[in-house]
Amino acid sequence: MEKVKIHFENGTVRVSHCPSDKILKYLRLDKRTNDYRGYAMNYGEIVKTLFNEKIEFEDNAKLFEKQNFVLRDALSPRPHQSQAIQSWRENDSKGVVVMPTGSGKSFVARLAISMINRNTLVVAPTLDLVSQWESQLSQSFNTKIGILGGGQKNIEKITVSTYDSAAITMEYSGNKFGLVIFDECHHLTGEVYRKAAQFCIAPFRLGLTATPESENEFLLYELIGKKVFHTQINELEGSVLAPYKVERIDIELTQDEQQKYDAARQIYLSFVRRMGINFSAAGGWNRFILMCFTSSDGRKAFEAYRTQKEIPQICENKIVEIRKILRKHAREQCIIFTADNDMAYKIGRMFFLPVITHNTKMQERKDFLDKFREKKYPVLVTSKVLNEGVDVPQASVGIIVSGSGSVREHVQRLGRILRPSADKTAVLYELIGKGTAEFSTSQRRRKHSAYERFNSLHNKK
Repeated sequence: MEKVKIHFENGTVRVSHCPSDKILKYLRLDKRTNDYRGYAMNYGEIVKTLFNEKIEFEDNAKLFEKQNFVLRDALSPRPHQSQAIQSWRENDSKGVVVMPTGSGKSFVARLAISMINRNTLVVAPTLDLVSQWESQLSQSFNTKIGILGGGQKNIEKITVSTYDSAAITMEYSGNKFGLVIFDECHHLTGEVYRKAAQFCIAPFRLGLTATPESENEFLLYELIGKKVFHTQINELEGSVLAPYKVERIDIELTQDEQQKYDAARQIYLSFVRRMGINFSAAGGWNRFILMCFTSSDGRKAFEAYRTQKEIPQICENKIVEIRKILRKHAREQCIIFTADNDMAYKIGRMFFLPVITHNTKMQERKDFLDKFREKKYPVLVTSKVLNEGVDVPQASVGIIVSGSGSVREHVQRLGRILRPSADKTAVLYELIGKGTAEFSTSQRRRKHSAYERFNSLHNKK
C-alpha cells in the first residue's frame, strides 16, 4: 500500500489518500488536488488513527520537536492543581480546566508545558496578559519567550500571542507548535478567534478559564477537548482563595434624579410596548434598535432608554457611598469598577484617582499597576480592562458602581480581589440604584454559586 503523505497548508492538513474510513470524519475530498483536506486541528487524531491502524505515513506537516523544558518553580502543586493536570493527562492531554481567578491556572499551564515538552504556544486576550505570561514563563523555564502581538512577530520554543495575532498567523505557522494553551479560553468561541484553534495542528491542547459558560460553550470542547476539571470559588475559599464577603447596597436617587428617571423610563417602556418588542425573544434587542431608528418617535425613545440607564449608574448618592467605603477601607487596596469609560473618568476626576481603560497607553497602564502593587496608589478605577487576568494580589476591596448583567463579568470582578495574602478578608460592594432597573440587572449577574449565600442574606432584608 502506498504510504500516506500528510502536509500542512494554510491552516489545513492535506492527506494524499484515505486508506481508513476512521479518518474520513476529519477530512473532505478536495477536487482541486484530488487529495483529502481538513482543519489543521484534526492532525493529532488523524496521525493517531493511522498509527493505531498500522498504516504507514510520511509526516510532512509538523515542524515542532521534542524539547527538554525544566520547570524551575520551587512550588509544589496544590491538590486541586494536581487533580486538574492529572485529569487533563488522562484525557490524552486535551481539554478545558475551569478554575477561579487566583487559584493558580497559570501554574497548571507551566506543569503542562514541562510534561509535554513540545514547542508551545500560549494564547491570551490582552497585551497585559501576554506580558504577564512572558515574565512568568521566562522565569520558570529560563528560556527566551517569543511574542506575537503588539508589533512583535518572533516565534521561539515557547511563544505567547494575543488571540488577534494567533487568529491571523496560525494559517501560516500553525504547524510549529505541539502544545497550545488558551488562557481565558471562553474568547475562543468567537467567529474570528476560533481560527487560532482550527488552523493549529497542536495535538496537545489546554483551555483555561474561570467562566466557560456561553451560548457557544460547546465549541470550546470541539476546539480544545472536553471539560476535564472544574472547581469553584466557594470550594477554594479560605484555603487557596481569600475568604470574602459581598454586600449589596441600595442607593436612593435624589428627588430630581427620581423624577427624571421615572419620566425617561415611561417614554422608553411605552415605546417598547407600543412596538410589541420582547427583549426575552431572540433578536429582541436588535429589533428595538431597528425600530428606534426607523420610526418617528424612536430616537426620542432611545435617548430616554439611555437616560434611564445612566441616571442610577452614577447618581449623587453613589458618589457619597464611594467616599464612605474608601474612608472605611483607607488602609486597604481597592478597585472601583464601572460600566463604561465615561463613568470611570468621572470618578477619577472627582476623587483624583488613576483610571485604567482600554484607552490607557501600555506604559501608563503598567506604571499604574506597578504603583498599585507597591501600594503607592491605594485605589484604581477601571471600566472593563481589569475584569480578566491581570494579577493584582494586593486588592482586597472591590466597589461595583455599575456593570452589565453578565454573570461572567460579575464573577471575574469578584476574582480580582480574591488572591490570598496574610489576614486578608476580601469585600465586594455592589451599589444598586434603589427602585431602578439596576436591581434586575444585579439579580441576573448574581446567578452563580459564589453569590448564593449572599443572595439569601440580601433577600431577607
